[in-house]
Amino acid sequence: MNKGKVGVVDLFCGIGGLSYGLHKVGFDIIAGIDIESSCKYAFETNTGARFVSQDVNSVSANQVNGYFRGYDFRVLAGCAPCQPFSTYSHTNRNKKKEQYSLLSQFGRLVESVKPEIVTMENVTQIAQFKKMPVLENFVETLSRNGYRIDVRNVYCPDYGIPQTRKRLVLVASRIGDIHLIPPTHTPDQYVTVRESISHLPPIKSGEKCEKDPLHQARRLSPLNLRRIKATPENGSWKDWPEDLRLECHKKGSGAKFGSVYGRMDWDAPAPTMTTQCTGLGNGRFGHPDQDRAISVREAAILQTFPNDYKFVPDGEDYSITKVSRQIGNAVPPRLGEITGESIIRHLQEYGRI
Repeated sequence: MNKGKVGVVDLFCGIGGLSYGLHKVGFDIIAGIDIESSCKYAFETNTGARFVSQDVNSVSANQVNGYFRGYDFRVLAGCAPCQPFSTYSHTNRNKKKEQYSLLSQFGRLVESVKPEIVTMENVTQIAQFKKMPVLENFVETLSRNGYRIDVRNVYCPDYGIPQTRKRLVLVASRIGDIHLIPPTHTPDQYVTVRESISHLPPIKSGEKCEKDPLHQARRLSPLNLRRIKATPENGSWKDWPEDLRLECHKKGSGAKFGSVYGRMDWDAPAPTMTTQCTGLGNGRFGHPDQDRAISVREAAILQTFPNDYKFVPDGEDYSITKVSRQIGNAVPPRLGEITGESIIRHLQEYGRI
């Protein structure tokens, strides 16, 4: 970029996946805002920006305008927590209405601040959730305030992300028409599990790598160790002898969970990294040939975080459960890069940079 200073404020920033990707293409990350204070270390250490621990409901337009002071082009970005719109949550009766209001709070700030660019990422189910049409309302708010909008479902392998994650990505601009850049990879170019994590040293169940404490796998019980040993690459519990199967798998209703306790395929993208992606019984999260679930570092790399991304201070003990949840909730940094490249192309087309 040769002219025009682009600044980003990241709502619901988490550990910084979206911000890291936007920073990598040359944007200034001014601040990240998130109610989860445990994300502060990872966000600030890797993006170099300020972390603000605050509920988005209490964030004011004056506050955001203050962050943007001095920037030619303002990008308001965010990924509102998506659990209320997930497939699982559709059957969970304990939903809280305030969870659905987070995207409307994003819309409130857009309407007040009117940044030049807005970008939002979420689960694809948000577009089909008709009981509370929060996406439709958000898009209507943008349109009413003069934004041109591109919103689409993205299959992450199409953009070099080594997992079969599907996400809804929105980019909007008050400058003119804006579009997400075309896919960068064809199916024969998809990044595989082997290309992503095979360089890491082998570890055993429950073991932590001496050189990288984040390369740590959960300890398996003796029974689950027998199960993973009975599972071939890209296989699952369906390959086990009868005596190793769970009772639920012996029922007709359990047959639909074919990926549970499964191993990944070396030569294909990984499944979607969820908040429980380091647990063997939570999906196809078994290592392709080592007798364990994937490590925290492997999950991060499959989310396209770089090998040296810092999640906790050096030498500090950490909770595998907590860091895995942070990784699963994050926007893949590569998707942040794609969004940033789309914004750069847009600004160049209109002669702004």
